[in-house]
Formats: sequence, C-alpha cells, structure tokens
Amino acid sequence: MTSSTTPESAPELLWQPSPEWAQDTRMVRFRGWLRAQRGWEFSDYRSLWQWSVRDLEGFWSAVAEFFGVSFAEPPSRVLPAETMPGAKWFPGARLNYAEHALSAGPGKAEDDVAVLFVREDGREERITFGRLRSLVAAARAGLAELGVGPGDRVAALAPNSPETLVAFLATASLGAVWSSCSPDFGVRAVADRFVQIEPTVLIATNGYTYGGRVFDVTDTVDQLRQRLPGLAATVLVDYVTGPSAPEGTVDWEDMLARHAEAELSFERVPFEHPLWVLYSSGTTGLPKGIVHGHGGMVLEHLKAVGLHCDLGPGDVFFWFTTTGWMMWNFLVGGLLSGATVVLFDGNPVYPSADALWELVARHRVGYFGTSAPFIQTCRKRGLRPGRDHDLSALRTIGSTGAPLTEDGFRWIAEEVGEDVQIASVSGGTDLCTAFVGSSPDVPVWLGEISCPMLGAAVASYDERGEELHEQVGELVLTKPMPCMPVYFWNDPDGSRLREAYFDTYPGVWRHGDWVRITERGSLVIYGRSDSTLNRGGIRMGTAEFYRVVEGFDEVLDSLVVDTSGAGETDGELLCFLVLAEGTELAELEPLLKERLRAELSPRHVPNRFVRVEEVPHTLNGKKLEVPVKKILAGADPERAVSRDALRNPDSLDPFIRMSGEKRG
Repeated sequence: MTSSTTPESAPELLWQPSPEWAQDTRMVRFRGWLRAQRGWEFSDYRSLWQWSVRDLEGFWSAVAEFFGVSFAEPPSRVLPAETMPGAKWFPGARLNYAEHALSAGPGKAEDDVAVLFVREDGREERITFGRLRSLVAAARAGLAELGVGPGDRVAALAPNSPETLVAFLATASLGAVWSSCSPDFGVRAVADRFVQIEPTVLIATNGYTYGGRVFDVTDTVDQLRQRLPGLAATVLVDYVTGPSAPEGTVDWEDMLARHAEAELSFERVPFEHPLWVLYSSGTTGLPKGIVHGHGGMVLEHLKAVGLHCDLGPGDVFFWFTTTGWMMWNFLVGGLLSGATVVLFDGNPVYPSADALWELVARHRVGYFGTSAPFIQTCRKRGLRPGRDHDLSALRTIGSTGAPLTEDGFRWIAEEVGEDVQIASVSGGTDLCTAFVGSSPDVPVWLGEISCPMLGAAVASYDERGEELHEQVGELVLTKPMPCMPVYFWNDPDGSRLREAYFDTYPGVWRHGDWVRITERGSLVIYGRSDSTLNRGGIRMGTAEFYRVVEGFDEVLDSLVVDTSGAGETDGELLCFLVLAEGTELAELEPLLKERLRAELSPRHVPNRFVRVEEVPHTLNGKKLEVPVKKILAGADPERAVSRDALRNPDSLDPFIRMSGEKRG
C-alpha cells in the first residue's frame, strides 16, 4: 500500500489496498459469503454497491443474515414499497439494539474488553463485556424502579464516560428512548432539546473536566429540573471531585449497588420503535428532534462499522467525540460488531498537542476517527505522530465534520503513515451515519471521498432534478435507507420532516451539500448548498474557499460570506480571518488574494478581509455561514441565530456591530 500517481485525469493515488490486505477484510468476506450463500457474484466494490442500491430487499436481508441479526419475531418481508418518506422496513420484526450490543458472540466473551475509558486528567478504566452486562442490568433495574418503561424518555447531561454508555444501553434494553447532551452545553441549549421530549428521568454528572479545569454543572442540573415538569427523578453521577449533589437527586452508584444482582433482559420492540432522539443544530429556532429506530440503527451500524470500517472482534475503535454529536452514537455502534470502543473525555490537545496520538499508540487503536479541523490543527502545529509514537496497530484514520482538505490528506499520508487508509466520510445527524465514505477494498485519491457506501443510492442533481456526472450538484439519496428518521418529535403529520428533506425533489432525499461524483465513483463535497458562493454566475462551495485560505499556516480559522441575494443584489464577498499570533493582515492579504485568484478565480477574491478573534461555531463545530449572512443583511440577530446553539456565542458580536454600522 504505497503512494503513487495516476494519469492526469485523476488526482494522486495516496493509498491502494494490497491484494493481501483486501482479502482479509470483512467487505471481501461479505462478497464471498454472497457468492457461497446466495449465488451472487460481485467482482469488486463498485459492482457490489450497484447491486446494493438496485436490490434493497436482497441487500439488507443479506446484511441481517451475514451479521446474525436476531429477530424475536421475523419480518413479513424487508421493504414492501421503496417510498420516501414513509418507507416501512422489516414490518412485523421485533428486536432490541442493546441485546445486539451485549449478546454473546465473537469478541464478546465475559473477559473480552468492551470499553477502554480515558479522561484527560489520567483516569482510566477497562470494562469487560461481562462487567458491562452486569452494570447495564443494574442500571436497567434502577431505571425501571424510577418508572421508566417502553416509550418513556431518559435524558442525559453527561460526558463521554462509561456511566453514560451504561445508562444508554440500560435505557435501550427497556425499550425507552435515549437523548443526550454534552455537559458543556448551556442551560437554554439543553432545555431547548429536553423540554420537547418530556423525559421521565434525567441522568447528569456533577461536573466535567476540560483543559485541566473542573467545571461544576450542578446549577445547570437544578435549573433543568425546574424546566422539566414531568420529571420523576434525577440520577446524579459523582464524576468530578468538588461539586456536591443537589438535594433530592438519586446517587448513581447507590442505584447500581441496590440492584447489583439484577438479571439482564431486553424488551423486544418493533423494528421502527424509537431508540434515541438526536437534534439538528438549532441555530435558527428550536432544534428538530430526529428520531431513529432500533432496527435501522442495528443494521446500519453493523454495515458501516463491520464492513466499511472493517471492525470486529479484537479490534480497537476510537472516535473523538462528545455525547452531543451523532458520532458518539456511531462509536457506540462498535459494540454491535464485537469491537472494543475507546471513550475519551476532555480536551484533545491537553496536556499536550499530541495527547490523542499518545492514546492511539498506548491502546493499540486500529481505527482512529476524528474531525477535519483536528487534522488541520495537528498539521499547523507541526506534529509528526508517525515518527513520535508507535502507530503500528493503526490501520485507518477517519475524518468528518467538514471536508478534509488536500493538505490534510497529505499530512496524514506523510506524518501518520503511507500505509494508513484515509477514510474521509460524510453523512450527518439526520441518518446517524456516513453514507459516503470509504471501503477497505477501495483506493484513496487525494482530496476525495472514496465511494458511496453500501445501500446508499447517492446521486448529484441539478436544479431540475436531472442527474449530473463530473459536475457539482445537490447531494441526494434516491432510495430509502433503514436509518432514515422514523419521524421528527412533535411532528404528527410529518410536515416538518417532508419540508426538511423532500420539498425540493419530491420523493428524493435532498441532503443540503454540494457534491461532485467522479467517473471513478469517488466524491468531492464542496460545502453546504445553502451557503454557496455565487460570483458572476460562477457557483462554488465554501469548502473550496477554505481549502485555499486555511492552507496558510498564518490562518487559524476563517469564515466566508457572500452577501449577494441577502438584501443586496450585488453584494460583497467577505472573508473573516482568525490569524496566528504575530501575523499582520496587511502583509498576508496580498498573498491570499494571489492564491485565491490563481486557484479559484478572480471573481472569488474577497472584496474585504476582516480580522476577528473567533469564527462562530455551533456546539458541534459547524461554521455559521448562513446566520452570519442574514445578520450582515440586517436580519434581527435573535431571529437569525440562537446564541445557545453556539459553542462561542460572543463571537457573533463583531458581525452584529458590522451590520449596525452598515445600516447607520
């Protein structure tokens, strides 16, 4: 698996699976199983993918059988009608997500390690599958004692810790519905989410650690309890030293101790029964509650983790995430395939910039997932993890959250290892998975996502709904997937769900990204389609702009806004920059203009560069291009964006001042 160059029509080939590598992957074994068990022959990944979207019933039934999905009651069929929205998957089937995560099987013996926990302050814990089952049984009995049953909601204000994982699995085992937020969310941001779902029980920690500091969240917990009138109980985890438990809470450890002898059991629920509620960003209103079902998540995460990530018994799976990001739910899915999951809580660059790389080396991580901004940070800090750490167990680096730049691809190849597969993936909270990404038997080309994932009928559409090839268009899914939302919370007639995904192209899922699908079947995502830069009739995604601007080491972060069409016919192209210490904008600006003119076009050279201290980001790290555009066009800031949905709400102030000065 070495780096090489393909013909001029294609970008540089960074990674190619060797025949020996490919033959030992679960993806290739799946093809062999299909040949032996079903008589279906597929010569390569591309032909397998084409079949997977042509024959949805055949593909998803094969996934269920290959991974040994256990239906307490069998389905009458797989998919009676390929309709969107409203597809009914596996009607009549009953199962339970937690049962599939905890049931006996390869890699799940009593002494096999299920969870490795690492906290930034040095706390570590190793939990076997046997111990995990006992903890879940105790937590399940405790929640049932507090009145939790099928369909009830359990909300958690909790970090990425073993207690949170145990609470989730216990909730799922009861057929109750899980929902979580990271404890660094503000009171209003949490209330905007949890008040909607009316939880029976709130599980919370007394605090969390970040960057060497301990943060007390007991006041947040108290305020939440007052805003959740249907709450029967609050269970408090004594997670950090210092903060005392609010009066009237149930102690987590006491609850587990009272039920230490409880037997583990599972409520088998219909395929589409709600498993968890995830949330949209909530930048322009109340976050939408996105509900996924038990069956859809079991099948999708077995496919994504087991086949695409090539993870199974004996493998160690780590994705850096918090409980407020859907990647936490995806990480937990590693348990379904018998992998060991690594939970990390804390600042990823504390106490040193290579803290996560040290963790990857020490725990022999095979698949390390992170975000594109983290990769950029490592590159700009000059880290060389392949030289400084023993990464011999590392097979794959996963990246999501934003498009990975070509510089990011090169840095991984050069500084992590040329034999490490780069899995740039994209999907979202809406489906709680990636539906374009990688496969262990597909090459990696510089700057490109390797392939659409199995069962995902990915296409690029123009504004008329015509399919595009080698041109930038709207990213769509033309056929249903089991992991699509079963509904939105408090959306009884389904109107909000239809508006979110199906208004533009009836019967086709519009995802909201600009994408180009290449003749090789690889993909390039250019950013959100609602924040496109349209200059002189030339449309361009913001990701292309950031690739150029943030390629400068002097630029730590950036935000580009095209004010055309936002109250102005001929608006400006504005670029806001967070610069490294000691950098003078006046010296950097000519270089930026020259590079943008050469690599994009003269039309995409900003009218102005503006230095700011921070770029506004959502709680999950997304840049706020559209809300800032609305503010600069004169919209009421309170209507344009909810500050409680932001990681750094004060970062909006310079844009609000700029809008006021403009109107004045």
